[in-house]
Amino acid sequence: MATQAAFGWSIRLRKTRTLSQTLAAAASVGLLTYIGVTFGFNLATIGFLYLLVVVAVAWLCGFWQASVISILAVACLDFFFTQPLFHFYMNDPQEIVALGTFEVTSILISRLSARELRSSREAAAHRIGMEHLYELSRNSLLMDMRLAPGPQLVVLIQRIFAAQAVAIFDLNLGRQDRAGEWLDGEDDIARECYLSGNANDDPPTKTWRRILLAGPGPVGAVVIRGMLSPLIVDALASLAAIAIDRHQSFEKEERAESASKGEQLRAAVMDALAHEFKTPLTAVQTASSGLLELGGMTDTQRNLVALIDEETTRLNILCTRLLLTAKLNPEQVELETDEVIVQDLISEVLASRASQEERDRIRVAVDDPALTVNVDRGLLGMILTQYVDNARKYSTPGTPIVISARESHAEVLISVHNYGSTIRIEDRERVFDRFYRAADQRESASGTGIGLSVVRKAAEAHHGHVWVISSDKEGTTFFLSLPTSARRMQ
Repeated sequence: MATQAAFGWSIRLRKTRTLSQTLAAAASVGLLTYIGVTFGFNLATIGFLYLLVVVAVAWLCGFWQASVISILAVACLDFFFTQPLFHFYMNDPQEIVALGTFEVTSILISRLSARELRSSREAAAHRIGMEHLYELSRNSLLMDMRLAPGPQLVVLIQRIFAAQAVAIFDLNLGRQDRAGEWLDGEDDIARECYLSGNANDDPPTKTWRRILLAGPGPVGAVVIRGMLSPLIVDALASLAAIAIDRHQSFEKEERAESASKGEQLRAAVMDALAHEFKTPLTAVQTASSGLLELGGMTDTQRNLVALIDEETTRLNILCTRLLLTAKLNPEQVELETDEVIVQDLISEVLASRASQEERDRIRVAVDDPALTVNVDRGLLGMILTQYVDNARKYSTPGTPIVISARESHAEVLISVHNYGSTIRIEDRERVFDRFYRAADQRESASGTGIGLSVVRKAAEAHHGHVWVISSDKEGTTFFLSLPTSARRMQ
């Protein structure tokens, strides 16, 4: 209702201005006629002066005002300056030529004036639009990236561009934000614009729709209702897309920073706990070993002490892994590297970790018995130990376990294969994360989720890589690749 009233007021104002301009121009012709009659101007002089008035009116006011003045000027020429004087006699060809000249001049000058005025208005609108875009870009850089960008953007766009209504859909956050006056049924207008891909404009209602694009794909949609040009809307949509993309990047950086701080805190806690546990565990293990050496115990007592000794050893190994996972940082760790014969190290691991019955089902396949690799012996031994322990723990009893090692191009490839429970595709990367255990394996075997995370850190410390493949038919194979130079002993 308010819009219709404003539109009617604008029309009345325009009519009043046109009438005022016409009356002022007619007064100018009347004044010029009075001067011409008073000073006795001839027909050529007064005709030229009338032409100047027509040109001025056509330039300043427009064609219709100039046409009215042209007719009035020709009537004055006929009545005051053409024989017989003070009579209307419109048969003189000079008067027809004058009227035609005035009209043609009115058309040409009014067209030139309208074009110049339109260009001037477009330039002004473009300048104002650029100023508004600059203000929006400056304010978008000052937005609080800890908050959702949508509510901030809709308020900025509506205020800076004096838009009637603004709606933005943020795909990353899955939310729509609106500002201004929207009609009933337009509650999800920006979301619908994105989902339908409908970016068509509606000029009669001054509604502009744009899909927001940033990077590889869309990040949302914006719908604006207001007096804007398509070019300004395109630029505005680009700025909104950049702001949303910046917020996504900021969120990722915050998550990465939080994860890094959490990782540092966990590493510090594990390091402290592992050190605190080491001392009493060493004392317990020493006491249990001493009791076994002293003898003089019943079978039941000996079994209990042996159990204590075995579990203490297991806890000691766990603490060692905790210390390793706390300290193993690929950028900071200092490796004590040496030439290690792969087959000999495998034999040492099997001798320390497997019983005779288990060693019978473990097969070692090393292409070259003299194959060596320049690594930290303790870390590589820990990796092999973890791989073998996993294979024993999750393999079907009685099935073979195969440990392989071979030289491939510029790396040494070591693998441990077994048949048994498989690892789902979605878990194959995450099993190397700290404390992660696949949901279907939590009940089948005990574990802490630390061992494989230490394996990955140890491999990364050597600039190596670990991964796993698993299927029901082929079984499960854990791999370790060491890109250091592997060569045969001379």
